[in-house]
Amino acid sequence: MSAVVTLDLELQVGVAKVSKYAVAESGDTLEMIERPHGGLSLVLADGQRSGKSAKRVSNLVVRKAISLLAEGVRDGAAARAAHDYLRTHYEARVSATLNIVSVDLVTRTIVLSRNSHCPAYVWSRGQMHVLDEPSQPIGIYPRTRPVITELEIVAPTYAVVFTDGVLDAGSREGKSLDVVALIEEFAPSGGAAQALADEILRRCLELDRGRPVDDTSVLVLAVLPRTSTDEARRMTVRFPM
Repeated sequence: MSAVVTLDLELQVGVAKVSKYAVAESGDTLEMIERPHGGLSLVLADGQRSGKSAKRVSNLVVRKAISLLAEGVRDGAAARAAHDYLRTHYEARVSATLNIVSVDLVTRTIVLSRNSHCPAYVWSRGQMHVLDEPSQPIGIYPRTRPVITELEIVAPTYAVVFTDGVLDAGSREGKSLDVVALIEEFAPSGGAAQALADEILRRCLELDRGRPVDDTSVLVLAVLPRTSTDEARRMTVRFPM
């Protein structure tokens, strides 16, 4: 499959998330920030355990990382600073997983920073790349660093990251979701990022019979060929009350 390498591209972000069954508040936090020299960064954190205590942890981590990214700090340095901050604040007693996904228009790359046992998946140039190098959560060990992968911006590309609710989906019945197969089935169609995020979450809920075993968040970043000359930027949020 030939790759589109012109600047006539469109960036899409899709997010779908639910809290653990019978827990009112998700321990996952996701935020987005525009990079000062062009592009976007998305920060996804999963606090230890679930509920309000986990939410406090993930909020603390994300706020720290976002504030630094907004000031032009590089992704790896922002992740290490968030680790140091969490470790100091909780005296190395609380952990969190952290993913930073950035589109950097200066280097024209997609940057994925992982401090998580969950793999990340990138489908690009018709091939699947599994990013599963061992990576420690932040907040506990003194020299924790992120695992960083940098990729060329081409279309079509789908980058998928998630919290461990996706890995645990179906575990009550000894089942699991084949995320790779799902992405490989979806990506050649060139569908929207939100549609892929929704489909992954739908399959997880199906495996869990509508009762998620853990907080579950799915983030999909897609680079696709532009189909419109419209220059407007748009963001849509749906938040059940």
